[in-house]
Amino acid sequence: MRAGLYIHFPFCLKKCLYCDFNSAASGADARRDYSALLLREMELRQRALPEPVQAATLYFGGGTPSLMDPREVGALVEAASRRFGLEAGAEVTLEANPGTLTPESLAGYRAAGVNRLSLGIQSFEERLLTRLGRAHSAREALAAFDAARRAGFSNLSIDLMHSLPGQSPLQWREALARGIELAPEHISAYALSVERGTPFAGLLAAGKLPLPGEEDAALMFEATAELLEAAGYPQYEISNFARPGCASRHNSAYWSRESYLGFGAGAHSFWNRDGLGERWQNCDHTREYREAIESGTIPQREGEFITLKQAVAESFFLGLRVLAGLDLARLEAAYGAGPLSTPLAEVARLVQSGTLIREASLVRLAPGAVILANSVFSRFL
Repeated sequence: MRAGLYIHFPFCLKKCLYCDFNSAASGADARRDYSALLLREMELRQRALPEPVQAATLYFGGGTPSLMDPREVGALVEAASRRFGLEAGAEVTLEANPGTLTPESLAGYRAAGVNRLSLGIQSFEERLLTRLGRAHSAREALAAFDAARRAGFSNLSIDLMHSLPGQSPLQWREALARGIELAPEHISAYALSVERGTPFAGLLAAGKLPLPGEEDAALMFEATAELLEAAGYPQYEISNFARPGCASRHNSAYWSRESYLGFGAGAHSFWNRDGLGERWQNCDHTREYREAIESGTIPQREGEFITLKQAVAESFFLGLRVLAGLDLARLEAAYGAGPLSTPLAEVARLVQSGTLIREASLVRLAPGAVILANSVFSRFL
């Protein structure tokens, strides 16, 4: 079985005001021995799998994985190779907060086997970084990028966010221009999403979060593809742009419903042996995670077996995220014509309205409809 590997590191220096990921601010004591728990979980999971795994990607996400000691990262990369057949030349990504990086840690990550770095820059404006609750400055972001290049990283991704409180379309265009000047291989450009339970949600409810209006948000969305594609970063997914050959291999596997194994507190997994798949999640709380591992138990909640109807729906709304489009002939070969009849009727309506484009068996979002992507995806749920 080919499967991607994901390692979740749920610790941060501070919790960003918009973040709803399974993460929390913590000191060094809370993080102690976490990598040892991950190594033990990898051992337990390997024993429980029904067949061996060959992994083409390994992704360290969080949280702030760049708080990990490079020696811990190296031990986890080695375990991924030994237990899950991590391929030579595999894409090994580490998410990093610019304020946590040093030339020494960057050199250590490279020596440990990390070959792709994802820098959470988010903004180049100090006032916006402060408003987001980020734990780094614009100066630190630029210094971290330069240090990563000096450390030998030739595959760098940066994250930028738009539609932020108090941000104008002109300021977003300036942010994109600064990102382009850095010349990373990959740029993820996201619109801020205010999620339930976050401090931002409370501020919004209290009328204290001055978000841009719909027209300005649309202008920022449209400027993203305009400027990045003109600079040599084709859009390959709703929020992701890359130089040719530099798309995220790990994330692309998610959108293709390929198998992946997640390790760490709150990590998700998807095991697709039959075209339908099984999904499960580890317990969220680090204390429960630790207790399960120390007792020799996989820290997994009850899983879910995906039905045929669910698998078809996921294939459509995940496949249409990718700008290259979805191959309907491949889906029919996998699931048969009958289960596709309802979503294909929806495709026909969306083609008629100009929202989707169909060319033979390939269907994709029309260029002008990418901004409507979420409403399109909801039609297939």
